Amino acid sequence: MDRLSEVFSALADPTRRAILARLAEGEATVNQIAEPFPISLQAVSKHLKVLERAGLISRGREAQWRPCRLDAEPLREVADWIAGYQRFWKQRYDQLGEYLRQLQKDETRPEE
Repeated sequence: MDRLSEVFSALADPTRRAILARLAEGEATVNQIAEPFPISLQAVSKHLKVLERAGLISRGREAQWRPCRLDAEPLREVADWIAGYQRFWKQRYDQLGEYLRQLQKDETRPEE
């Protein structure tokens, strides 16, 4: 699977998105990450492995503490990919706006 597909796959799950939101606030241990979720520690660990494989998080090793950190670079790649579609939709909206302006212009013309 290519990296972009792995990132989208990882982002498809709401629990993993919530984990990323938590890590955007700062690094945290697995126990700290697991705290608000009604799932087992093992399930949270599986989610973390998916995020790590996608390159969205990294895990450190400081003595007995293994903090998880957000790595936002893959999100930049997703944003760059989406930016191409934003240009597409902007052009479409611009065309629609021009069409609506032309309709209004035609409606305000006196009947001949």
